[in-house]
Amino acid sequence: MMNTNFFNQIQQLDFTGNLQLTITKGAKNNLIVSILLLNEQCGDSAKNLIPPLTFNASAQEFDEGFFQQISTPVQKVSGLMVDMEKFQKQLDEAKAQSAIEKAKTEKEKKEQETKDKKFKQAMDKVDELEKEGKHREAWMKVPDITDYPEKADELRKRKTSLSDKFATPSLFGATEETAPEPPQTEVAIADCPTDIADEDEDENEY
Repeated sequence: MMNTNFFNQIQQLDFTGNLQLTITKGAKNNLIVSILLLNEQCGDSAKNLIPPLTFNASAQEFDEGFFQQISTPVQKVSGLMVDMEKFQKQLDEAKAQSAIEKAKTEKEKKEQETKDKKFKQAMDKVDELEKEGKHREAWMKVPDITDYPEKADELRKRKTSLSDKFATPSLFGATEETAPEPPQTEVAIADCPTDIADEDEDENEY
């Protein structure tokens, strides 16, 4: 029974993936040996450009130096594809992150556009009411500062400008006005004989 350490030496090679070994008989009793390392985990198509390692030598030469010849190249090819795999994953993650950031930016942009549109519509209504002389209604239509903190100064000035044009609102929101005085009425006093006069007349009759 022949013993060989071929597979033990394969086991000692430092590689990741599937190592394919192809042996073909060549001229002059030589052997043509091709080694191709495949790594299905590597998603970079550039890995397909890596050529196989091919050797043409006698059986004795392969026995004496085969593993010394393939050890370093296999290790380099393996490391290259592992690095390519890592790079591809990082690239995919970067693309995914970029897509997320882009979607987030687009969402924020749309929200800001909607907010700006509502602000403009509200201020246009304020302008319209002010032109109609409805200053108090216009004052009430001015957007809330808490909704637009970035426009706080503008909104305060606008409210102040409008409040100067109408009376101070009362507790119930109505304009305080001075109540008109009730009309003066004259009470007519009818001429009629008094009871005393009647009594005097009665005494004279007697």
